[in-house]
Amino acid sequence: MHTGSGTDGDGGGAGGALEAELERLQTVERFDPPPGFARRQPYAADVAAAAADPLAFWAGKARELLTWQKPFTRVLDDANPPFYKWFDDGELNVSANCLDRHVAAGLGGRVAYHWHGEEGERRAVTYSELLADTQRLANGLRSLGVVPGDVVGIYLPMIPEVAVAMLACARIGAVHNVVFGGFAPSAVRERMEVSDAKVLITVDGARRKGRTAAVKAGVDAELGDLPKLEHVVVVRSTGPVGGAETVMTAGRDVWYHELLAAADPLCPPVPLSAEHPLFILYSSGSTAKPKGILHTTGGYLLGATYTHRTVFDIDPETDVYWCSADVGWITGHSYIVYGPLSNAVTSVMYEGAPDYPDYDIWWRLIAEYKVTVFYTAPTAIRACIKWGARYPERHDLSSLRLLGSVGEPINPKAWLWYHQVIGGGRCPIVDTWWQTETGSILISPIPGVTSTKPGSATTPLPGISPALLSEDGEPVTEGTGVLVITSPWPSMLRTLYRDDERFVQTYFSRFGPRTYVVGDAARLDADGYFWIIGRIDDVINVSGHRLSTAEVESAIVAHEAVAEAAVVAQSDEDTGQAIVAFVTLRGELVGDDAMVSQLRDHVAHRIGKLARPRRIIWADDLPKTRSGKIMRRLLRDVAEGRELGDVTTLRDPAVMSALAAKVATAPDE
Repeated sequence: MHTGSGTDGDGGGAGGALEAELERLQTVERFDPPPGFARRQPYAADVAAAAADPLAFWAGKARELLTWQKPFTRVLDDANPPFYKWFDDGELNVSANCLDRHVAAGLGGRVAYHWHGEEGERRAVTYSELLADTQRLANGLRSLGVVPGDVVGIYLPMIPEVAVAMLACARIGAVHNVVFGGFAPSAVRERMEVSDAKVLITVDGARRKGRTAAVKAGVDAELGDLPKLEHVVVVRSTGPVGGAETVMTAGRDVWYHELLAAADPLCPPVPLSAEHPLFILYSSGSTAKPKGILHTTGGYLLGATYTHRTVFDIDPETDVYWCSADVGWITGHSYIVYGPLSNAVTSVMYEGAPDYPDYDIWWRLIAEYKVTVFYTAPTAIRACIKWGARYPERHDLSSLRLLGSVGEPINPKAWLWYHQVIGGGRCPIVDTWWQTETGSILISPIPGVTSTKPGSATTPLPGISPALLSEDGEPVTEGTGVLVITSPWPSMLRTLYRDDERFVQTYFSRFGPRTYVVGDAARLDADGYFWIIGRIDDVINVSGHRLSTAEVESAIVAHEAVAEAAVVAQSDEDTGQAIVAFVTLRGELVGDDAMVSQLRDHVAHRIGKLARPRRIIWADDLPKTRSGKIMRRLLRDVAEGRELGDVTTLRDPAVMSALAAKVATAPDE
């Protein structure tokens, strides 16, 4: 147990000792695996097998880790790059791999999720119970006309029903389209409209920091006229919101609990081709239109299952695993639902914020549920640093044996605090790199094996082939370059939903159809360790959530007072990056505090609160070339306070000095 006086950085007591230790650790460039950490996975054998024959390695893992209803005979079809196919003549069912096989093996009584609500509510959902609800919901969806290939939208908070909804879709071959619960209903509408969703599964209300949001009412205000949306299934979670009962539209809306009660309890899993679509997940891209990233059944499940088991050194018999992400993001898909359930692990699922009802809620839950593996984002770690070590020090965190980081590169200061304060100096940290597009972790330390360097994702996993290229496509063996993946891997995205051309253009046009361009710049050091530097396109990473600059700009310009806007990223100690908006108003309108609040609320309504600009800079004009192109590079420089580069190509170079003066006085949120 961590003990101390509760002081943080005051030069005395436990706080002073902690600061002294953290200062000492800053001089340590490399951390060897803890001597007492025992690996449970045959990692050395995997590395050797993948190096000798990558396809044979993946085939062996697919047979070892997954249950196939029709065995595959073809591992990879690469005849039409970049439209790769994995195990495409085999058939399996994701829901059966996550539930049925474990129940059949006698594990039905094992807890799948320890769910904990924000107000202290709790449920222990076993694998048998999860299977029972999944079968009933699958039959319920069929009764609403859902057939294989139909899209089902899911807009739910972090409650067990979100996993049931995903698994029920997978069971009958429907394609789920989960929308992050923090997005505004207008963003839900857009994602339902572009995917032609037939059914939406949502909730009456959702809790956040002691308040209850009327989710169904917000959905109704946006989705009422979508012609392809035939039904809305509503989970009763909070009951009446603000004293108002949930309004149900006759003929369209159905209560989740009534749908399950009326459904047949048995629904055999449908054998599906390994290349059958499993889900769409809309990720912001470099244009205002979200990208519908499409993942399929066999390769995706293999990637999620293998990496979850390997990177987190999982022992399903003893581990209690907690990923603090939201299911609305790819981290939640792969490492809250599919990876853990495929591996028959017991997980913690928490509906709530990390600072409510107090700043110690995460650490209290770790102590209460005896969590052994904890996976979270650097942004959350930085927030915990700000709140102080006294909060984790209140609780016994000795059950923890492994820590993970996801969503963005973790800065060394946060790495060291996480290592020392949360891990007690004894827990390996797996700093994982991957993307929505990759489906599963590609670069990560292996606990008990890899020597770690704070801030580096270290080395690729077996069967993964990252490389750095120069701008001209030449290999970079040491130094900085464009990060690419040079060979296909099973969990890679297959295309962008209904947009093959954009898929090729976005990821495979720069260096050819066999080289996946990640979109990140990276550095490769002398030891072959990868250091992810940041995006090379117009995507902002706020607290691990990727947002398109174009999407935010589009939302701002939609406000009647705005003539023009340009959005850039600014480095931020807490969130990794923050959104800065340079805005030109119409006519004689004045940019004041009230207008700042209006625009921030407007963006929150159209996209979600996480997309609100941290700073709004009023600009009489924006830096443009003579052809009218906005020079966002210069806006990034001025937002960061860097010396400006060449401005001679601008139509009016004086614009930059005026903006620099305004940036210096513009307040943060």
